[in-house]
Amino acid sequence: MSEGSISQAEIDALLSGVDTGGLSASGSTKADPQIAIDEPTLKKFAGDIKDKLAANLGTMTGSDVQGGDPTVETVGRDQLLAKIPETVVAVMLDFSTGLSGDHLFLLTQEFAQKLVSLINKEDSAELDDMALSVISEVVSNHSGAEITALSAGGNLPGLATIPPEAVNQPKAMVRMPQNQFVLFTYPVTVDGTTYDMWEAVSTSVADGMAKALGGGVAPAPEAAPAMAMPTAGQAMGSPAMNPNIMMGQPMMQQPLMGVNMAGMQPLSTPPNVQSLAFPNLQQVGGSTEQGNIGLIMDVYMEMTVELGRTKKTIKEILGMGEGTIIELDKLAGEPVDILVNHKPIAKGEVVVIDENFGVRVTEILPAIEHVTSQM
Repeated sequence: MSEGSISQAEIDALLSGVDTGGLSASGSTKADPQIAIDEPTLKKFAGDIKDKLAANLGTMTGSDVQGGDPTVETVGRDQLLAKIPETVVAVMLDFSTGLSGDHLFLLTQEFAQKLVSLINKEDSAELDDMALSVISEVVSNHSGAEITALSAGGNLPGLATIPPEAVNQPKAMVRMPQNQFVLFTYPVTVDGTTYDMWEAVSTSVADGMAKALGGGVAPAPEAAPAMAMPTAGQAMGSPAMNPNIMMGQPMMQQPLMGVNMAGMQPLSTPPNVQSLAFPNLQQVGGSTEQGNIGLIMDVYMEMTVELGRTKKTIKEILGMGEGTIIELDKLAGEPVDILVNHKPIAKGEVVVIDENFGVRVTEILPAIEHVTSQM
């Protein structure tokens, strides 16, 4: 800033709450030298998703929407301010999980009014709070498509954004990323008129997006670790310190001194072998059964009482009517069978309780009979 004057870039920065310390002496935005952006990967991503943007807008507006070829570039604040009109509709949509950094969309007032008019089926819609909520929904749908594409490879699980917040204000008051950032420009043609929608992300977000898509700038190779100096004992086995080689004699293989170099255990020591004691299977089964039976204590099962059975021909069954007596295979007074899920578990006798039939259990069948009846 010269004495007694202030540049336009510094005025814009002060209006938007940006620290002027991030500006150079000429008023341009400083670059971030720590992150190199993989623009080709991001451009391919934008090219793949432009059709989804057009399809979403076409569905919401009910009009013919075509998506043009998007551009991706790394710009500064001044460069973006030169691209957009004096007043814009901005939608802040920072990522809440997965990525960290600034993320916003910018639309011209004409484009925003066109979308709201078509979606709300009204002419010359005003950009009031209701209209801004419609624009937030439009941007949220496009951001959702981006999240789906970025999460497809599994590199950004749980990626999500905060609820969108749309404002209609002068461009100098829009909150923009400091330093350099990546700008996506999506040309969209609605009913024959072409508009631009801009998406600005900080370099940290752009780098995370590129890496999630399989790109990104490869990190510099790490320096090879320095080799440790050999100890006196180790040096004896090296050619440089072997006296036989120094005297012109062939080197003899040194004995291992009875040491296993991998485990550092004497080779002559026998391994410690112990027999494996297996638990009693009957005890284990009994305790497991008692421990697991509690998991099904509240499960309902069908219980029936069978008075007896008989076999009849189809002719006899068709000839039955009111008053027909059916003889069963049980004697009078003989216990009836109690079944659970059609499997006999006990025997009992029929009783009458307050005019209702009941069965008094007289015998519980042995467990072996339960198994035999199921085979």
